Parts: sequence; structure tokens; C-alpha cells
Amino acid sequence: MRHQLVIVGAGPRGTGVLERLAANAPGLYEGPGLDIHLVDPHPPGGGRIWRQAQSPLLWMNSHAEDVTMYTDETVTMDGPVREGPTLHEWAGLDARTFPDRRIQGRYLRHVYERALADLPSGVTVRHHPRRALRIGGPREGRQRVWLEGLERPLLADLVILAVGHLDAELDPEQTRLAEYAREHGLVHLPPDFTADSDLSALEPGEPVLVRGFGLAFVDLMVLLTEGRGGRYEGDTYIPSGREPVLHVGSRRGVPYHSKIGYDWTGDRPPLPRFFGPAEVDGLLARPGGFDFRRDVWPLVEKELGFAHYHRLFTAHPGRTAMAWADFEEKYAVADGPAEIRALVAAAVPDPADRLDLAALDHPLDGVRYASHDDLQAGLRTYIETDLDRRHDPEHSPDLGVFLGLLSVYGQLVRLGDIGPWWHGFFSYLASGPPGPRLRQMLALSRAGLLHFVGAGMAVTAEDGLFRATSPTVPGSSVTARALVEARLPAPAVGRARDSLLRELRADGAAETPDGLLRVDPGDGRILDGAGRPHPRRFALGPYTDNRAPGAFTRPRTGGPAFRQNDATARAVLSFLRAPHVKELPR
Repeated sequence: MRHQLVIVGAGPRGTGVLERLAANAPGLYEGPGLDIHLVDPHPPGGGRIWRQAQSPLLWMNSHAEDVTMYTDETVTMDGPVREGPTLHEWAGLDARTFPDRRIQGRYLRHVYERALADLPSGVTVRHHPRRALRIGGPREGRQRVWLEGLERPLLADLVILAVGHLDAELDPEQTRLAEYAREHGLVHLPPDFTADSDLSALEPGEPVLVRGFGLAFVDLMVLLTEGRGGRYEGDTYIPSGREPVLHVGSRRGVPYHSKIGYDWTGDRPPLPRFFGPAEVDGLLARPGGFDFRRDVWPLVEKELGFAHYHRLFTAHPGRTAMAWADFEEKYAVADGPAEIRALVAAAVPDPADRLDLAALDHPLDGVRYASHDDLQAGLRTYIETDLDRRHDPEHSPDLGVFLGLLSVYGQLVRLGDIGPWWHGFFSYLASGPPGPRLRQMLALSRAGLLHFVGAGMAVTAEDGLFRATSPTVPGSSVTARALVEARLPAPAVGRARDSLLRELRADGAAETPDGLLRVDPGDGRILDGAGRPHPRRFALGPYTDNRAPGAFTRPRTGGPAFRQNDATARAVLSFLRAPHVKELPR
């Protein structure tokens, strides 16, 4: 009988797994035939996030040249490299363009269709445009995958969960605010994929509190301004009159740093240097485990510093007071932050050229403004300065740190769940909005349609309204009848609205303290409470403790997601070709 494989999720991750199955099958699989079932209510390739049915105003967050779905020689994996075009090569776009998401959806559809064409004869693919509800079946036998609207389940020898971002139940604070909104006729929009949010309740001219200053906010800003008929003439925004007035704040109180707007020249820092496979092996071998802040962060900090100073010394030697070879030798043996600070102080005269990760992470710590208007002027200056810096190659050590962040992330995925702080820090420094979006923020601020609230934004519900405060402007507050939580739902299995993940939890799948699904770091098999890998269930993506960066892979950067996809695909094919599979009860 033919083998059956079910892949739940047909977006970029499911498509990437299919590409790796096609690449590895000729060398690994000689079975009686294989039927692959893709389960996703959205079209294969783009899935939910990159579907065609969304506003053309919504952009990708990457240059077209920095997006690929194909492996190259830099990916550490056992399977064969199958090179293919980047987004800009495939679409014929300018390399530095930020394409709209519908173009990326078409690129992903191309990758999907090419994977179908590359599958060996005897392997079929069928798309089921439905939601998967739950998985059942014994560890030793065929699995059953129930789909919405069907009485009989799909039978599967193996199941791969490649689900992306899903809706989540509200946390206790959000629940209280939502209940208050219902009782007082207010509007509360919980965390969501912004393109799916119903924004019609946000009235023209009315104040709206927005908590969250990352990429979800950028989408919200676009849909409530240009999406309502406004337009930009140079650096001036011309309102349509249908816009609400946005009051935005967050933990940091500032937007994510702009994408870097210049190309790399010269030698790249030789990464990894202080945080590579050997250091990760050492952390994993510790009998008592490891603590991120105590054991991991010092290695990460040293690696990022190395990337920064390598670029400073090699590209801008006139701003240093020591030969690079001498600095590198001393930096390598420096023991702890205090020794590194002393070395840097002696070798880098201008404090502005020194890397201070703590200051980068908390730019408004200790900063106070006397009034709301002073804060607006101060934040506009902050954003203008960030735009200038991120587009000026005189500050190219920033690009060195960016490469360091990519290298570090590629190592950290092996450590499993390291808590949410790192992912937020990475996104803030390395995955911010395109520069034009920040210029639009400035134009909206000058037009009086965007107001900054400050850092440590707190929201309360009182006197029939929502109220936002921030220590950045002591004693100041903003009230509104609408509150938007501008961020994606947290990827916690226990809070997922999707019954599939909740059923896995009830079936004994292990979770991390932050609610992520525990998986084998090698091939992605789901672990149980005793740490045993399930022989027939795999999981990849943001709900696992082996999650790779959420952004698409840049060419020739090693792509941890590619490595994971390849390992899972090879484990699946090796399992299916084993003789014991034929003996399973049908």
C-alpha cells in the first residue's frame, strides 16, 4: 500500500519542507509510492500571511534581494543543495525594493509549483483547503488527522505540523480590558495579524490608543491612513479626513530601528568567532542546564561586539587608537564585561563608536520630557537620527552587528526555548521597518495624526474610557474609547485557539515554561513529558522551542530554517523506506 504523509500548514514552512522532500527523495526513498496531503484553508505557497487577498499597500519587511526560499552552499545540512532564484531575480525587481506581500505570495507559489515538479514519479500531492482539528493514533501505528467538515480522518504514517502564527486566547489583562470594553461600549482589538483585523470600528478623527510599536503597528498605520484614502506628497501627508488619531507607545516607546539602507563593502567579520557550534555544544552538555542571562548572553554580547569592532577597525581605522591585530588579541582573552569596556575605552576614542547593547535596548531609560509636545519633538528627532544613521555607511559597524545577529540566531536555535526577550531584541535591532515607513511616521506626526506616548506604556480602564500613561512624560495621560494591541498573538500552545495544538497538549506533548512545544532539536519530532520523541509526529515553526528567525532567509547566510526543513524531510523519508512501515496496521 502507498505511504501517507500529512503536512499541516501549506505556507512558507510547509512549502519549504516540500522543497526539501523533493530534493532528498531521489536519494532516500524507494518505497511503494507516497501520497502527501497538504492541509491548509489558504492556498499552498503563500498560506495565510502571504495570500493574494490582502491590501497592496502592505509591504514585505525585506529587500527583494534578501529573500530566498532555496538552499545554497552555506547551509549546513545532509541533503543536496537545490539552488534557485531570489525574489528579486524571479520577479525582475530592483534588488533594493521592498515588494508588496502579494508579490511574495506569487514567489512562494512558484517555489511550491517547482517543488511539485521536482518530486519523483510515484509521489503525489493533494491540497485539502480545510483546518486540521486534531491528531490521534498510537505511537506504533498510523495517525489519524481530523479535518473540519469531514467525518472521516486522513490516515497518515507520519504527520508534520508546519503551522505559522495562529490566533490565541486573550491573556488575563486583555480579558479584563475586553470585558470592560463590552460593558462600556468601547472598542478593544486584541493581538492579531493586522491584515485580518476589522478596523471599521476605529472612527475618523477619534483618538485610538495603540500598544505596540513594531511591525504590526506599521501595518495598522498604513491601513488607517493610505488605506483610508490619504496620500503622501514628498514628506507631507495629505489626509482624507477618514483617519483616526493614533497614540502609540510600547515597552521601549520607540519604533524598531530602520532597515539599513546601504550595501556591504570590504571584508566581512569571520563569524562565528566566540559563539559557534563548540560553545553551543558546551552549553548543551552542562549537567545542570544553562541560564540565558548568566551563561549565554555574555557569549552573545562578545560575538556582537566582535562583529562591531571588526568593521570599525577594518573600515574606519581613523576612528581607532590601536591596530586591529592588537585589539583582536586582547579582545579574545578579555575576561568579562569590565575588561572589555576598559579595552574599548583605550582603543576607541569616541564613545559614539562604542557598542552599548543595553543603551540600544532601552533608549528612553531615564529620559523625561516636561510635556506631551516636548515628547513629540524629541521622538521625531530620535527617528530622524536613526534614519540618518541607518542610511550612512560611516556607521557601517551597525551592519556588522546585523551580520552578528544573524550568526548568533543560527546558533541559538539549537538551544531550544530561551525565552521571549531575545526574539524581541533581535527584531528590534535587525528586523525593523523599511526607511520609507519611518519617514511616513514622521509625516503623520507632523500632521497631528500620530502621537507618541512614551516608554513603559501602561493602559488602564476607568471612567468609561481607556487611559494610557508613561513615565517618559510624568503626570501626563491620554484617554480614548478604542484600544488596539498591535502585535501578533504570543505563540503559546496552551493559549492557541487552534484545537489542533490544544489537543496535542492534552495528548501529553511537552511544553517549555513559556508554552512552546518541545521538539527534538535534530529532526523536529515532538517530545513527550519524559523527553521521548514521538516516532510519527514532527513540528516546525514559531510554536516550537526550535524556532528559527521569523524573517525569510537571506542568501548565503546559512539559513537555520533550511537546516531544520532538511533534517525533518530526511527523517521522514528514512522512516518511510524502513521495512517495518509496511507491517503497520492499516
